[in-house]
Amino acid sequence: MTINLKPEHEQLIKAQIASGRFTNADEVIGTALKLLEKLNAEYSQWVEETRQKVEVAIAEMERGEGLDGETVTMQILERFQKAREAAE
Repeated sequence: MTINLKPEHEQLIKAQIASGRFTNADEVIGTALKLLEKLNAEYSQWVEETRQKVEVAIAEMERGEGLDGETVTMQILERFQKAREAAE
């Protein structure tokens, strides 16, 4: 496989090798790809956790357990107002 790098990416690879942390470009790219795999796995996990939280929230709302957005907003604004008054 042939890969064409942007000049800034090539400079980054050279800088990593020059730092002594890596001995060649393959090591730098290998590490970068491992980090990409980790990032993708963490993102997938976050998406799944968020999906589950949304499902729980929907079920709570269907049971009448949730608060509407206006109520929550008013509660937050009241807390801010109390905090501002306490700070004065």
